[in-house]
Order: sequence, then structure tokens, then C-alpha cells
Amino acid sequence: MDINGLFTEQGMRDATGEQRDTWVNDAVQIRQIAQIIQARVANTQIDGDSTGSASRRARKVARPWQQAARLLEKAAARMEAADALYQREVLELPDRRVKALERKELRRHRLGIAAGGAQEAIASSLQQSTAALNGTAQVGNPQVTPASPQPQFVSPQFTFPTPTGTDQIPSIGDLFGKQEAV
Repeated sequence: MDINGLFTEQGMRDATGEQRDTWVNDAVQIRQIAQIIQARVANTQIDGDSTGSASRRARKVARPWQQAARLLEKAAARMEAADALYQREVLELPDRRVKALERKELRRHRLGIAAGGAQEAIASSLQQSTAALNGTAQVGNPQVTPASPQPQFVSPQFTFPTPTGTDQIPSIGDLFGKQEAV
């Protein structure tokens, strides 16, 4: 067997196919032998047999042969799976990776994320965040709200204004200082 030839698509297919065919043929022969053994033992009467004991004994004797045939069929199926696995994991892998990379680049292009532009966008975003946290909001940035004016508080010591005339009753506006609406 040429080992270098084995690692080609046709070489692996031929090697696994040959092994699979060998095991399938062996399984067929063993299954036939099991049927012959079962039929012979079932027709052989031993002194002291009751009704049906010969057929039970025949099935018991033929069971290992049938199991061996079943295991060979499973092994043949595994050979077929080995070829498919080699095809998928070794021969087709580079093409799948190229296609995945193309899909990824197409998606990035559709979303507007250029490979070099991503770092610039991240740096710009970090600068805006830093400026917002330091209190210097950039003009025109919709994510940062403008700084509100400082609140003005009324003094806790309140003094009533003295009316100029005795006949006037002070209004509420006279009692509190007028403030600008915020």
C-alpha cells in the first residue's frame, strides 16, 4: 500500500472502500455459517431433550456468529464514515475556511465596518466618552446632553419686606425674591 497515495481523495476512497467490501463479504459469509450451524444444531437431538430445547440450544450456539457478523457490518459502516470524515475534515476544510472568511468580510462590509476603520471608530468613541466624563461635552454630539445651568437657591433667612403704605397688603411676590425661570 502506498501511504502517500492514501492521503489523496481517490486513495482514501479506494482504501476504505476495499476494507469495507472485505468486511461486508466476511459478514455475509459468517452470517451464512451461523445459519448453517443453527439449522444443524436444531436438527440434532441429544438424549434427554425436551420439546424445543434443541432449537433454543441452536440459537444460543449461533448467537456469537451472528454477533460477529453484526460487528463486521458495523466496522464496514465505520470505514465508510472514515472516508467521509477524511473528506470533510481534511480535503474540504481549506475551501470551507475561505468561504467562511468571505462571508465574514461580506458581512463586515454590509455593516460598514472596515478593517482599518474599526480602530479609528473605537478611538473616536473613547475620546467622546472621556470628554463627557470630564465634563467637556463636545458640540453636536447627540449622545451627550448639554450641561444645565447651576441651580440658584433662596436664602434660609427670610425677611419680610416693609410695605411703603399702611393700607397695602403684601402679595406673595413681595415676600419672595423674584427668580428667573429656568
